[in-house]
Amino acid sequence: MTAPTPPMPPFRDPRLPFAKRIDDLLSRLTPQEKTAFLHQFAPAVERLGVAAFRTGQEALHGVAWMGPATVFPQAVGLGATWNPELVRRVGDAVSREVRAMRAKDDRVGLNVWAPTVNLLRHPLWGRNEEGYSEDPKLTSAIATAYTHGLRGEHPTYWRTAPVLKHWLAHNNETDRSTTSSSVRPRVLHEYDLRAFRDTVEAGAVAGVMPAYNLVNGRPNHVSPYLAEHLRTWTEEELLVCSDAGAPSNLVDSEHYFDTHEEATAAALVAGVDSFTDHGTDSSQIIGRLRGALERGLLTEADLDTAVRRQLSVRFRLGEFDPSYDPHDPTGEFDTPAHRALAQEAAEQAIVLLKNDGVLPLAPDTRIAVVGLLADECKLDWYSGTLIHRSTPLEGLYERFGAERVEFAEGVDRVRLKTSTGAFLHVPAAEGATDAVRGAEGALDPALLRGRTDLPVLTTDAAGTELALADWGGGVLTLRAPDGRYLSVADDGCLRASADQPGGWFVQETFRLEPHGNGHLLKHLGTGRHVCVSADGVKVADEDPEVFELVVAERGEEAVARAAAAADVVVVVAGNDPYINGRETEDRTTLRLPGQQERLLRAARAANPATVLALVAAYPYAVDPAELPAVLWTAHGGQAAGTALARVLAGDVSPAGRLPQTWYADDADLPGLLDYDVIGARQTYLYFEGTPLFPFGHGLSYASFAYGDLTARVEDEAVRVSFSVTNTGDVTADEVAQLYGRAVDASVPRPRRELLDHRRVTLAPGETAELGFDVPLTAFAFWDVARDRWRVEPGGYELLAGASSEDVRLRTTVTLDGEPTLPRAVLAAGLAAAGFDEQRGTAIVDRTKVSGDAVTPAGPEPGELVYRACDFGRGLSQVTVEVAGEGTVELSLDGGPALAVLSPAAPTSGPYDYVSLSASIAAAGVHDVHLRLRGPLRLAHVGFSG
Repeated sequence: MTAPTPPMPPFRDPRLPFAKRIDDLLSRLTPQEKTAFLHQFAPAVERLGVAAFRTGQEALHGVAWMGPATVFPQAVGLGATWNPELVRRVGDAVSREVRAMRAKDDRVGLNVWAPTVNLLRHPLWGRNEEGYSEDPKLTSAIATAYTHGLRGEHPTYWRTAPVLKHWLAHNNETDRSTTSSSVRPRVLHEYDLRAFRDTVEAGAVAGVMPAYNLVNGRPNHVSPYLAEHLRTWTEEELLVCSDAGAPSNLVDSEHYFDTHEEATAAALVAGVDSFTDHGTDSSQIIGRLRGALERGLLTEADLDTAVRRQLSVRFRLGEFDPSYDPHDPTGEFDTPAHRALAQEAAEQAIVLLKNDGVLPLAPDTRIAVVGLLADECKLDWYSGTLIHRSTPLEGLYERFGAERVEFAEGVDRVRLKTSTGAFLHVPAAEGATDAVRGAEGALDPALLRGRTDLPVLTTDAAGTELALADWGGGVLTLRAPDGRYLSVADDGCLRASADQPGGWFVQETFRLEPHGNGHLLKHLGTGRHVCVSADGVKVADEDPEVFELVVAERGEEAVARAAAAADVVVVVAGNDPYINGRETEDRTTLRLPGQQERLLRAARAANPATVLALVAAYPYAVDPAELPAVLWTAHGGQAAGTALARVLAGDVSPAGRLPQTWYADDADLPGLLDYDVIGARQTYLYFEGTPLFPFGHGLSYASFAYGDLTARVEDEAVRVSFSVTNTGDVTADEVAQLYGRAVDASVPRPRRELLDHRRVTLAPGETAELGFDVPLTAFAFWDVARDRWRVEPGGYELLAGASSEDVRLRTTVTLDGEPTLPRAVLAAGLAAAGFDEQRGTAIVDRTKVSGDAVTPAGPEPGELVYRACDFGRGLSQVTVEVAGEGTVELSLDGGPALAVLSPAAPTSGPYDYVSLSASIAAAGVHDVHLRLRGPLRLAHVGFSG
């Protein structure tokens, strides 16, 4: 007789709802198996037929780290398209390539860590390339589109499961794992949370990743906002994945907890469901979780909650229903459609900043293309490996013909002479392969090592001429004639071995340090100097070589020659995504590197018809006054050069728009760690100076007229319409933008705020009628007095136009709302962080679990102002809750101090609060001013009597 077939377990039954199936599978897992699931690399459970699972597959603008894939423009470039429909198609293509690559390599994961929705608040942030915009509305529109593309269109099964990065208020790489972003309630709700909220509520997000930093004194990995806000925005189970190494940081660098068991337990209870720590070695996290269970810091129910969230994602990805998964057979990889889409995205991302008529170029134009990026197609840390490659030079060759294009890179041609009179020599690499860093794929590319299969540099009488590029701040790269960059591998030897600068620890950068009559050559990756020994050139701590820099030709000379012989010069300038600005390193200035400024001046002096094409992940402060045309594009991926050439030729009319303000000078910038966009007047929302180029700016080869603006309030929305007409003679896209502002607000509100936008294609003479339904909630602000959103009654101006400053049409609507009332301080007192204005303070954690307090940010006193506080008919006492030591001075309307309160002795710790009271006499409505002195934390102010 044949043994009966065992019954199908409920978790395998596709007829059951996911929730019941998850309950069943969860009930079958042992506590040990559940614990193991909480590491990034969850092991298989063979007795149940459950496969291993990995959270995390980088896919910011194409599949990253796993070898060749279609490379789309950087995220900031996708933001510059202002085109959600295009970005949705990019996300769709990326998710299909994820599936196709996974079919051949099971290291490729379906839980994708993308997109990044951190707002581009500060243009010196090293990871500017990863975000979409400084504006929360535009960021969420682009992020929502990308996540919908990543998710796929099937109602049940997801093609990939997107995780948003990086929760929350994360815009600095400097000391990123120990700095705290002080985020007042209005900024929290109106700015930082908003991009996350709108994207999550759109329904295609599987989870979020907390950031390395702290917010208001508390690490993001134990943030109460995960429960208080994030998980209230959707009924879906959201998977919260830690950033790499961040769980250990809670103890090791942040010193927020004394033990890793406490830290891991706190993170799990706060809402972290998957721990990315110690690479593929899960033993440390498993040990910490088991220790926390043994100490009673966790229960099995806590494990169940986290495992349930992970399983919810896995079920949605079709893992347990391979026969029903509509995405399983997807094999679309590097298709003609994906290549065309990469080019379309690169074209749409190009922003024309200035044009005095030199563009577009005539077909017979003789062009000199010059600059350090003229023949480069740069990748960044979150790029895949190029299958196809197009540089600006190659694009111009293809479009105009090589005979009409002259090239000068602008590097300095140098030799390095040793103290013995010999020169550094790059030996021939006989039989060497042209290996590309990362081409084989790596779960952690930070572990990739430099090549040691190539010959070590030596010295000889003639030496080798090297191409020297200075990327700013004295950071140099040196390239051999065969195109390989000088690099240092683990053995400390110097070789010409890298196809490009790159890696987590860049090993291709150097600095020349004056020393006597020559220079020491410092290798920045190791911090050691280059020395010459009998067995070759290497880096060491002793006996550094003193070099003489022998210059064969300055880059400016080559650029000037090429420029003088051309009709038009195209200077391609910008950044290398691995140097002087990237993850782990913020920029220090908006200025172009000095060498590139010199090249630009040389080109302009030789030929006034000089076009500046900035290819960069960041805004730059450049003077456009003497330049007839300026363009900007982010690093545009595999089709960047073709796209730029087509725009220069007029095959495509540029229609990208700036996704962030371009400031004219470093002096216009707030401090990198000042997250108070309201108080510091940051971004286009509040900036009161004159920008170099404003948010939303971008020109076209066509012209457009706006008209027929109407607005009416209906139900819960303002219905706005206006027309846009192409008055030019070429078909072109226009990005019509709608802004709003409160006319007579009771609190500081944005100068103008993006309400909606539309990118439309119009033939010459064609008119589009555009309509927008703006919900009334878009006009609300976070009322700190009521601790909720509120729409103020009164007038709201609507502005339609081509940028935040190029306003063509205006009208005003009047909205009903809730009137502004004084704070009822007798009933609720004042939450310290609920101030209207502040100077010299920082918000910190009231406890390690929840709540806020305020403390002076430095040795000087801090000041807090609470407007329009209603003391009724009178009161006689004030009570403050404080910890630490120092004083609280209270005054009304800026007058003399009415009360000075100070603990008799310092409290025993920063979370040990005491209540202090003093007599005061006050009645009516007044502004309350508090002055804080010393290392004191203020949590609350109460009034009575």
